[in-house]
Amino acid sequence: MTEDVLCREEGALGRITLNRPKALNALTRDMCLEMKRALDAWADDPAVKAVAIDAVSGRAFCAGGDIRHLYDDPTGYAPQFYADEYRLNARIKHYPKPYVALIDGICMGGGVGVSVHGSHRVVTENVIFAMPETAIGFFPDVGGSYFLPRLEGELGMYLALTGLRLKAPDMIYAGVATHFVRAEKIPGIVPRLVAGEAPDRILKELSEKADEPILAENRGNIDRDFVQGSVEIIIDALQGEGAWGRETAAALRMKSPTALKVTYREMREGKKLGFDDCMRMEYRLAVHAVASHDFREGVRAVVVDKTQDPKWYPPTLETVSDADVSAYFAPLANELTF
Repeated sequence: MTEDVLCREEGALGRITLNRPKALNALTRDMCLEMKRALDAWADDPAVKAVAIDAVSGRAFCAGGDIRHLYDDPTGYAPQFYADEYRLNARIKHYPKPYVALIDGICMGGGVGVSVHGSHRVVTENVIFAMPETAIGFFPDVGGSYFLPRLEGELGMYLALTGLRLKAPDMIYAGVATHFVRAEKIPGIVPRLVAGEAPDRILKELSEKADEPILAENRGNIDRDFVQGSVEIIIDALQGEGAWGRETAAALRMKSPTALKVTYREMREGKKLGFDDCMRMEYRLAVHAVASHDFREGVRAVVVDKTQDPKWYPPTLETVSDADVSAYFAPLANELTF
């Protein structure tokens, strides 16, 4: 048991509340295990009609996994954490009952994994969504290899490589979120779920049309440039797209070159795989990545020392070989099982 996540039955609702506000509700292994146990119990409980996940009031829904724990113990804690986190993600994806994520505030990395695979993804005007992993020498995981390539056009590749932060209108536009509900109305949802009311009925009444999405302004450029056959060609193509293209290319050059190339291949491979096979692939990537130079250096620069000056190795896209990338996809002695 852990107090970092509260799992309880309230009437007809199985309710999960993330409860680490000082850590922006970052996930730990114990939290993942506790949520999985609760979901398993509620799946076969006829009294539970739906599940809802929210977070204690604060800045974040969930800012990701607890990166510092992974950095400190890359060969012990990290593989165990990822295995249990990915099993939780798969449980949510395949859940037999409505799963309602109430996303108010920061939602990144692991927070995406416990929300985006649910049947109902509700966002407020306070939401900030991103998969920013390439900035720390990692890759979009928690099912990112499945849901991102299945967004329309090349939106998924664009978001995966750049780590762009989205607000509610763009989450709705991209299909990451299903409903926009203003934060002041969110407290009214849970009591109605507790009473056994259907989520579709509640959200049809409370949701509103979001503002115009910013992504739509450059959608043609995104689909044209990010369909290219390599990260290098994408960056070359962006140079011809005016200020937006040059800014996007410059942002990509700041990311880990290895992480960009691994992520590019991950997105293309993931589009061809079912969800569980995507998670098996991501587990291979994660186990190899946490032991890599770029993950250690990225976390040091961004999270530990906060110098924001990672020294990537290899230092450029051109010096990252196909063999370097393939090493991340290599089989493990202990593969992910469900």
